[in-house]
Amino acid sequence: MTYVEGFVLAVPTANKDAFRQHAVDAAPLIREFGATRIVEAWGDDVPDGKVTDFKGAVEAREDETIVFSWFEYPDKAARDAANSKMMSDPRMAEMSMPFDGKRMIMAGFASLLDEGAAGRGQYMDGFVLPVPEGNRQAYADMATKAAVVFQEYGATRVVEAWGDDVPDGKVTDFRRAVKAQDGENVVYSFVEWPSKEVRDAGWQKVMADERMKPDHENMPFDGKRMFWGGFRPLVDTAQN
Repeated sequence: MTYVEGFVLAVPTANKDAFRQHAVDAAPLIREFGATRIVEAWGDDVPDGKVTDFKGAVEAREDETIVFSWFEYPDKAARDAANSKMMSDPRMAEMSMPFDGKRMIMAGFASLLDEGAAGRGQYMDGFVLPVPEGNRQAYADMATKAAVVFQEYGATRVVEAWGDDVPDGKVTDFRRAVKAQDGENVVYSFVEWPSKEVRDAGWQKVMADERMKPDHENMPFDGKRMFWGGFRPLVDTAQN
C-alpha cells in the first residue's frame, strides 16, 4: 500500500504565491527521486482547538497560514531512497524556502487504509491524532467503517496512515503536536473531496448518520487530542 511522507508547516500568508512557486519548482525533482504524487494544500478552514490544533503544532504566528502536505511513494524503500537523493542533490540545496523550516514537522507513515482514487480531490480534510500502539487494529476497523460513510456522502478518497518513522524535532514534531503519551503512535489521515461545497454538505450528513455516532466507552484513541482542518490544493501532481 501507499507510503506517505506527511508534512505540516506554517507559511507567511503574504508568501502564498512564493510558496506555490517553490512547490511547483520542487515537484519535478521529488518525482524524479521516486514520489508518485506530491500535494501541497493551503489552509482554508483550520479551527483553533481546546487542547491541540494545527497552529499549535507548528507554533504558527498571526500572519501565517497552515500548509498540509504529503508525498506518496510505492513503499518505504522508495521513500528512503528518495530522501537520500534529496539530501545529496545540489538542486534541492539551491532552493530557497519562503517559510521557517525549523518549525515544519514531517514523518513517514505506512497506510492502514487507502480507499478511493487519488487525484480527484479539489478539497482536502487533514487529521492528526494519537492512537495507543495496542489499539492499531481497533482503530483500523473503526476507520474502515467510517471510510464507507465518507465515500457514500461524496468523498473521493480516504487515507489513514500509521506512524512508521516519526522523528523527534528540536522545535516541533508530530508527537508533541498531539501531546503523545508513552505507548502511543501518531496517525496522519486525509479525506479528499471534489469541492468544498461537497465537503461541507458531506460533513453535515456524516455527523447526522447513526453509523458515525461515537461509542465513547470504546473509542480507540483520545479524540480531545486529535486535530483537523480543511485545505485547498495549491499543487497536486496527480492533476497538474
